[in-house]
Amino acid sequence: MAKSIMIQGTMSNVGKSFLTAGLCRVLRQDGWKVAPFKSQNMALNSFITVDGLEIGRAQAVQAEACGIEPTADMNPILLKPSSDVGSQVIVRGTPIGTMPAKEYFAYKKKLIPQILESYRRLDEEYDIIVIEGAGSPAEINLAQDDIVNMGIAEMTDSPVILAGDIDRGGVFAQLYGTVMLLPESQRKRIRGLVINKFRGDRSILDPGTEMISKLCGIPVVGTVPFLKADIDDEDSLSTRLTAKGKPAAPGEIDIAVIRLPRLSNFTDLHVFETVGLCNVRYVTDVKELGTPDLLVLPGTKNTIDDLLWLRTSGLESAILKLAAAEVPIIGICGGYQMMGEVLSDPEGHESGQPGRVLRGMGLIPAETVFTGEKIRSQNKGEAVASEGLFAALRGKQVRGYQIHMGRTTVRGGKPLLKLRKALLPEPEGYASGWIAGTYLHGIFDGQGVAAGIAELLRKRKMPGADAVEETGIIDPADAADYEDYRRRQYDILADGVRRNLDMEKIYQIIDRRDLSGG
Repeated sequence: MAKSIMIQGTMSNVGKSFLTAGLCRVLRQDGWKVAPFKSQNMALNSFITVDGLEIGRAQAVQAEACGIEPTADMNPILLKPSSDVGSQVIVRGTPIGTMPAKEYFAYKKKLIPQILESYRRLDEEYDIIVIEGAGSPAEINLAQDDIVNMGIAEMTDSPVILAGDIDRGGVFAQLYGTVMLLPESQRKRIRGLVINKFRGDRSILDPGTEMISKLCGIPVVGTVPFLKADIDDEDSLSTRLTAKGKPAAPGEIDIAVIRLPRLSNFTDLHVFETVGLCNVRYVTDVKELGTPDLLVLPGTKNTIDDLLWLRTSGLESAILKLAAAEVPIIGICGGYQMMGEVLSDPEGHESGQPGRVLRGMGLIPAETVFTGEKIRSQNKGEAVASEGLFAALRGKQVRGYQIHMGRTTVRGGKPLLKLRKALLPEPEGYASGWIAGTYLHGIFDGQGVAAGIAELLRKRKMPGADAVEETGIIDPADAADYEDYRRRQYDILADGVRRNLDMEKIYQIIDRRDLSGG
């Protein structure tokens, strides 16, 4: 039977996912067989397991920090918002339908057996389970039917660490208010407080931590600074998206990504941030677009609505002008669908309007038909484009996953990839001239792929600078394996967590040897 500890937060985006991943890595380094768990996650960033099941990206990241393969048991319920009032509901990796918020809140208690069954399987296999909460446990209007914060802490009999975000201000009010809004039985579950995202001289903060500990009757077990570990972000609150993208400096490779309203799986572009002199920026209006060296149309939870947004915002027209000027453009998943000629939704699975047909951008000779089946698979293969910009990647190995509604039929042109299937290699995507599209998330993560693209763009932008050393671009032949890079980042995160949390106290809490909190 596993021991457990739970990380909860005073609000969204206090760093629960990072703290959970860091603690997972520390425990793994210390020799424990550890797994993450989040009973319910709401995010558009998702991941496909080896058995074709869909979970939140954060739990896949945490599993990677643990050195284990992600499974659907680590995130038995995933909610993917499809509108302002409703979400697709995914239970143990499989969609069961789309529900308005009110309908889901009435339904979710029926999912408790599946949640506990998933937890039970992890409980039997691992030494320690690190549980992540969602939002805040002090959302008193939702507390009665809670299944993700104190509700799951009680179901699993887990001690809780409560984290607050000092960077957003009012951290002491966050911590005190959260604790005081809880009933006494739940307060006793909180065995430690953490102040996260601290900047500056810690000695100035010390009187406050002593006071909040006395006021709450709970020890402060750590003050964690902003940690410089490059870990995949959880969702649309990512600073990569909320920060204003800076223009590329002279000599930099300018990669512009359209920030669609329902953007999903934006982590596809993270690898470019590890390549020398690549500037990745997210664009929301025509004024920001400019003339990038590479334009990316990323994934989306709702292709039709986001295509209409592109159209009404003027971005579609600007993108078509860039295509006419031979600016390289690649679409991934929903972005790939948008670039086709026609999008059809005969049964209303995508748009909610049966029989809807929408004109695409016309950059790829393809038609997408949306059906009720969601394609979910992990894939490996190689780049096979025989013409245009992406032909220079020919032969490079790619890996990733597909997760999409709808099937795309390409008429003419050449495939971008060939994916290894059970019988024969299967052509996938499209590549011709400066235009490409694919369903494969993670296509850039393969050895040397991102660096290879950056070098191609560098040669096009700076044809006179032949030597890689003159430009700062990483030679594709020398590019570090992205998996190795990610492992180093988990170790950096773990080092920061270990240095800034009282790990002796954390172990006492896990072992139930602490005497604080009741």
